[in-house]
Amino acid sequence: MAVAIRLSRGGAKKRPYYRIVVADERAPRDGKYLEQIGIYNPMLPKDDEGRVKLDEDRARHWLSVGAKPSDRVLRFLDAAGVMERAARNNPKKGEPGEAAKERAEEKAAKEAEAAEAAKAAEEEAKNAPEPEATNEDSNENTATGSVKSDDTAEAVADAAEGETKDGDTADDKAAIAEEIAEGGVPNEQADDTASEKAEG
Repeated sequence: MAVAIRLSRGGAKKRPYYRIVVADERAPRDGKYLEQIGIYNPMLPKDDEGRVKLDEDRARHWLSVGAKPSDRVLRFLDAAGVMERAARNNPKKGEPGEAAKERAEEKAAKEAEAAEAAKAAEEEAKNAPEPEATNEDSNENTATGSVKSDDTAEAVADAAEGETKDGDTADDKAAIAEEIAEGGVPNEQADDTASEKAEG
């Protein structure tokens, strides 16, 4: 008969309480057992002495006659110094699945594309001319043009005042100013010049 040292569950719903028992491997988990050699109460904190109670002498006896402990009981025996538990290594336990790997690859590819786009934008910004200097030049040119236009307007007004006579109406003065602005000679002055040439 194969004998095992394992846990037998008791207690209420969501409040487990385990017995450490020696039982036939073919028996049900919570069925009949040969001997109870300890208790395990997971509801108590880990540093509590009453969390695991084990009869070490009876455990050694059953181990000597060929009883095989379960993994959880083997942990208790290792902590008590009764039996050494070999360290286990499962490198694939924390490895993500295929879908998670695909998502990680897609995320890495998107991040790489975003980084490349940012670098390209920075290079374009460095190679592009500075817009501030252009704005300043255009402002200076605009200011100079406005000054020149103001000077021209003042000169035309002064010339119009000099060419007009006291008897001229406002319409005559406006016409003379337009002719001077266009670079022409007022009609009256042209008539006077023509009469002088005829007399001479």
